Amino acid sequence: MKKYNKYLIILISYFNVAMHYGQQKLTHKQFIYLAAFLVGASVGFASIVLKQLLHSIFDFISENTFFNSSLFYGTLPVIGILATVILTSYLFRNKKLIKGLSGLLYLVHKRSGLVPRIQMYSQILTSSLTVGFGGSAGVEAPIVVTGAAFGSNFARRYKLSKKERVLLLAAGVAAGIGSAFNAPIAGVLFTLEVLTLDVTVSAFIPLIIAAASGALISKIFLSENVILAFYHQKPFDYSNTFFYLLLATFTGLFSVYHNRVFHKTEYLISNWQLSKFKKAVLGGLALSFIILFFPSLFGEGYAAIRWISSGNEYKLLNNSFIGNYFHTDWFIVLFAFFILFLKPVATAITLGSGGNGGNFAPSLFVGGFLGFLVARMLNLLFGLDLPESNFVLVGMAGILSGLYHAPLTAIFLIAEITGGYGLILPLMLVSSLSFGISKYFEPYSLDTKIFAKLGEIISSNKDEQVLSGIHISEILDKNFHVLYENQTLKQVISILKSSKYSIFPVNDLQGNFVGVVTIDSMKEVLFENQLYDTLLVSQFLLKPEQIIDNEISIEQVLAFMDKYDYWFAPVVIDSAFKGFVYKNDILTNYRYRLVNDIIE
Repeated sequence: MKKYNKYLIILISYFNVAMHYGQQKLTHKQFIYLAAFLVGASVGFASIVLKQLLHSIFDFISENTFFNSSLFYGTLPVIGILATVILTSYLFRNKKLIKGLSGLLYLVHKRSGLVPRIQMYSQILTSSLTVGFGGSAGVEAPIVVTGAAFGSNFARRYKLSKKERVLLLAAGVAAGIGSAFNAPIAGVLFTLEVLTLDVTVSAFIPLIIAAASGALISKIFLSENVILAFYHQKPFDYSNTFFYLLLATFTGLFSVYHNRVFHKTEYLISNWQLSKFKKAVLGGLALSFIILFFPSLFGEGYAAIRWISSGNEYKLLNNSFIGNYFHTDWFIVLFAFFILFLKPVATAITLGSGGNGGNFAPSLFVGGFLGFLVARMLNLLFGLDLPESNFVLVGMAGILSGLYHAPLTAIFLIAEITGGYGLILPLMLVSSLSFGISKYFEPYSLDTKIFAKLGEIISSNKDEQVLSGIHISEILDKNFHVLYENQTLKQVISILKSSKYSIFPVNDLQGNFVGVVTIDSMKEVLFENQLYDTLLVSQFLLKPEQIIDNEISIEQVLAFMDKYDYWFAPVVIDSAFKGFVYKNDILTNYRYRLVNDIIE
């Protein structure tokens, strides 16, 4: 073992020497292209390791007669989730796992793309245990996080700039999706749509290089039963357009259901007042109970998608406690309905109780089932002959688009995994309409919704990103002189002589803020000496249309100022005046951050 470690150290040393030499001899752009290729290839191999490890666990369980008992098979998720928690607690020393894409979005937009090195391997081990033993989640998000970690840490190792670090992180993400589905175009589009990056045209080349290299490695080493691939769709029939539009309506609405149910369930389970080990066991048991009745919720569920798309939907009943008693078309419809509505709950239980995985595979799962149900019910009710396999595939695109607000990714992902563009028209129709419906009811995607609740902004708009990093407390002017509404103009004049300010907060006798007074509002009587003792501050009081506090965002403050043509805004907390925020200070801070590329 020591001998192999010695060779590994020597190999790494030679690689580092070669990379430093290349960094000196190549142009900067050429080195970035080389880095994108190496990151993409590395992510491709990491994807192979994760997929093979996952399917090795799954195959061992499926082929071993010891696990044939439905009762024992259904309890396997407890083992997977508990093993993930134990691994995280002891091997990784409680270092927080990035679950799903929300954590990655936070690191990209709020931490300058600095992904901890541990994410390069922790995602592979934990997600394979969780999903391999039946956790109802996908491994695409862990692959994406792994790819991001590869790109980020490569940039740190060779001392690249923040902008280049984020670019290589994005290259790793593109390679992650490209290798997971053998879909390089979808990988590039996913990076742009879901990570919401402000990417220039020149940055496309590293993304394409990384996605293509990752997909190529995946295609060479992974078989089609390991990745999701379909070659059984029928040609598009334009006479079915109305039914595809109907499907788009359902996928848009169901995306909203999935988004809300997943977040509420995960929040509920995450806040159980239990130790993480008890939570893992209890969550695993809850998931196991659901799987005993609906075995298709076991693992990532790609096998079930293949069954319903190829006319083998009765396999959904295998290993179910209730599956042996009914074998009718309408029972299959009812059974699939329960699976459809329980999938977001099962995924939330998996992740909330301590497992690791993501929602990418679940979104394809529910999309496929929804497409199958729409086509099957229309066929049964009206004697139609709708191609169910096509509706399964287009439904997958509809949910992916609605849930992640990523219509282009959805269109090209399904086009690539089906080996062609025969369904491009229904894919475009369903993805775009589903996105529009989902966004109408849920302005934020599945992974950005949590930031919206916390008052954070995750956006591709750089202005929004810069403004979101400015906090009221940083620019709050606390130098002011308080006036009281019963003070006379004479008293105010004496204050004006020694003050450099032109605006003053006004309190009532109890110390509560009631408005402001400006020099402009008093200028007509400033030289009317005979009125000094008769006019009171209350007679010049201006009441702002809106009062702000520390919780409001700077973007909202600017919108308020623009709406009412104000150059200031009073900050009041619990009726107590705290200071003024000035538009000039906001814009000065904004310019400084923009010039220095500061985005928190």
